[in-house]
Amino acid sequence: MPTRDRPPHQGGPPGSPAVARGGAAGIQNSAGHLLALVRTGRARTRSELQSYTGLSRSTLVTRIDALRAAGYLRSSGVEESTGGRPAELLEFDTGHGVVLVADLGANHARAAVLDVGGTLLGEEHEHIKIGEGPSFVLDWVDAAFARLLAGAGELRERVRGIGVGVPGPVEYDAGVVTEPPIMPGWDGVPIADRLRATWGCPVFVDNDANLMALGEQVAFYPDCPALLLVKVATGIGAGIVIDGRVYRGIDGGAGDIGHIRLASFPDARCECGLYGCLSAVASGLALAQRLTLGGTPTQSGPELVERIREGHGEAVHLAREAGRLAGEVLATVVCLVNPGVLVIAGDLAETHFVTGVREMLYRYALPRATRHLEVTTSRLGPQSAVTGAHAMVLDEIYSPSAVDAELSALALSPRGA
Repeated sequence: MPTRDRPPHQGGPPGSPAVARGGAAGIQNSAGHLLALVRTGRARTRSELQSYTGLSRSTLVTRIDALRAAGYLRSSGVEESTGGRPAELLEFDTGHGVVLVADLGANHARAAVLDVGGTLLGEEHEHIKIGEGPSFVLDWVDAAFARLLAGAGELRERVRGIGVGVPGPVEYDAGVVTEPPIMPGWDGVPIADRLRATWGCPVFVDNDANLMALGEQVAFYPDCPALLLVKVATGIGAGIVIDGRVYRGIDGGAGDIGHIRLASFPDARCECGLYGCLSAVASGLALAQRLTLGGTPTQSGPELVERIREGHGEAVHLAREAGRLAGEVLATVVCLVNPGVLVIAGDLAETHFVTGVREMLYRYALPRATRHLEVTTSRLGPQSAVTGAHAMVLDEIYSPSAVDAELSALALSPRGA
């Protein structure tokens, strides 16, 4: 799988302060900050770390030794010598533990175990409807995690963190789904608390489109300052990554473009209970329903895609028109956000839907907003949310503050005393 590590979005040349993702100015020279510099590839040797931080050699060595002892850092050999003693190369120790992730969609569930470096150690996929409810779905997640760990030969104690993606709005800090239109029975459910109680490790939950956007960004566009991903499946949602960070808004509602209302469809009732939402007329579920009413029974977005691939004329037409409607909405979003990359993902990403998006986007958006815009489809496909969930967990558990807190706890423990 693609690497999850990427350069922090702020920093300066050697000798100047550099703030890694998840860091804060007050801990720029801490052990946690040193790890961030190594993990993101900004520094590989002691001399490079010293140049970035300005720390004395003795202080630097003490902090590097603490990171080694805790299993965060390891040696990866030496630099090629240009004269004198070759410098030891440092790298993030990917044997530090494993990460569990779950990608929950409207009609599917995917669970995976990866090492902290991003290598996929095992994965399961099941056709499960999110509408079955939190008890049923999360019980499956628990069981799948247990099977995956056993299959990978890993112990529960090695799990560093868990990341979960869901098809609804999430209050990120609380790990709670709020008023999700296509997740009946999930409103207010404390997903993070539920999994934390079972697994005894940090748990982070986010909207699936956010994680898909983050996955595409870390894998293929690490230097893009603004990336927008639109997922078109049972519903329509978007994820926004600004300067390497997911933009979630005040309470997790950012990117909910599927519920932007279109005045030309006042009678189209949406799953959210309102009328005229983009999802009500342009999502995979909406198009499947319209195709069914037209005499071709179609139960879901994936079935709609099958019709399109078979060359079904009306299915092709509906996908193109849906893309045009989405393109009108996205023209406004692109003018507002001014992204460098727009990724179309989900069931309809490889259909005529994308043609419709391009047509209307370039017609209605300002030329300045699209001049440097790359419009593309997901390169990770079904793995985008898994990749993004893994990156989310790493950003949290290996932030400078989190690493420093763990090192402090180890130093105070009997073993560390």
